[in-house]
Amino acid sequence: MSEHDVIVAGGGMAGLSAGTFAARLGLSTLIVTGPTLGGQMMTIEGIEDFPGFADGITGYDLCPSLQIQATEAGAAFSMEEVAALEPDGDGWSVALDSGATHRARAVILATGSGFRPLGVPGEDRLMGRGISHCASCDGPLFRDQLVGVVGGGDSAFQEALALAQLGSRVVVLHRDAEPHAQAVYRDRVAASEQIEVRPGTVVEEILGESRVEGVRVRPAAGGDPEDLELGGLFPCVGLVPRTGLVADLLDLDDEGRVPTDPLMRTARPGLLAAGDIRADSVRQAITAAGDGATAAFAAHGWLAGGAWTGELDRAVA
Repeated sequence: MSEHDVIVAGGGMAGLSAGTFAARLGLSTLIVTGPTLGGQMMTIEGIEDFPGFADGITGYDLCPSLQIQATEAGAAFSMEEVAALEPDGDGWSVALDSGATHRARAVILATGSGFRPLGVPGEDRLMGRGISHCASCDGPLFRDQLVGVVGGGDSAFQEALALAQLGSRVVVLHRDAEPHAQAVYRDRVAASEQIEVRPGTVVEEILGESRVEGVRVRPAAGGDPEDLELGGLFPCVGLVPRTGLVADLLDLDDEGRVPTDPLMRTARPGLLAAGDIRADSVRQAITAAGDGATAAFAAHGWLAGGAWTGELDRAVA
């Protein structure tokens, strides 16, 4: 069993930032990224809300540069998955999917989120057969075709813009009367001749046997269903926090996220949470980076003999 001061579970913006700052503070740091460095950030074609990049930056440019920075600071990496996490004396035992076990006095949980499914017939059968969550990855497959994007938030509008840029015609389907994407994305979508927005529309079923052929939709206010022919579908209806590792250790909030104090400390001494999985996170790249840095400083203070004083509204389960 190898020993570390800090183990970071997660290789997205929060995890890479936490690992970088922990290593810079002189802590022996292991970042367990899973098989894909950067997490969901790697699928984003244009990150425009991260300071310092006036013209935006792609996730696949930003995340490797963060890895280099963390490595140069002294952090070690493992591209395995964390399989289990449990208290171990005055620290934590972290088991990986290979069977290897590591121990640390502090663990920073930054496992991020997964895509929320639509939960409609045809979704499971056609996943990867015309259903995608990554326009930059799969968009070129749908050039000159009509594709659908489901959702009314930032991610949905960003996907629609990326698909249009790659040569697709796009229809955005969302159930609300008005989208809740940022104004900058709404304005760009409205200015695009390749994108149509259909508010007040609910997707009831994804059609097709071996690949996506269309969707069955109906008005959110009630009315007859309609079949819409599509070459592909990109669902963007929210994220589900990956907090299964601590579901039996902490009392999660109603969305399954981890309550923390302002220093990212949970109700368990030595266990911190950063990024999308944290309750009250606004789920932006810049705030995830800030969470990671804050968690690293809090872990450093704890390891230096500070008190674990993060009283929380929710008790340990």
